[in-house]
Amino acid sequence: MAGKIVKRARIRKGDQVVVIAGRDNGKRGRVLEVKPAEGKIKIEGVQMIKRHQKANPASGRGGGIIEKEAYINISNVQLIDPQSGKPTRVKYQIDEDGTKTRIAARSGHTLDKE
Repeated sequence: MAGKIVKRARIRKGDQVVVIAGRDNGKRGRVLEVKPAEGKIKIEGVQMIKRHQKANPASGRGGGIIEKEAYINISNVQLIDPQSGKPTRVKYQIDEDGTKTRIAARSGHTLDKE
């Protein structure tokens, strides 16, 4: 084994995505966190789970049952096309100066915010 394998994700933090499989199929949300090595992603308001939390007065945190987002497999989501609002795949375009830009495969519009 010659080192660690680096996986790359086409989806980034802050992107708008739609869930295409699983319990929350059809839900849309903003990406909160991406873990490319594990192939996991956390989306705002999607895959909500309940967790029992112990009170911590030192940090001002109350106890009880809290709801938070869990990770979902990155293969179960698709980016939303900024032009049509429909799910799209991602293509890459490499310019003459060597910069790599993410492009929506559906419409050809850029996904990166300049």
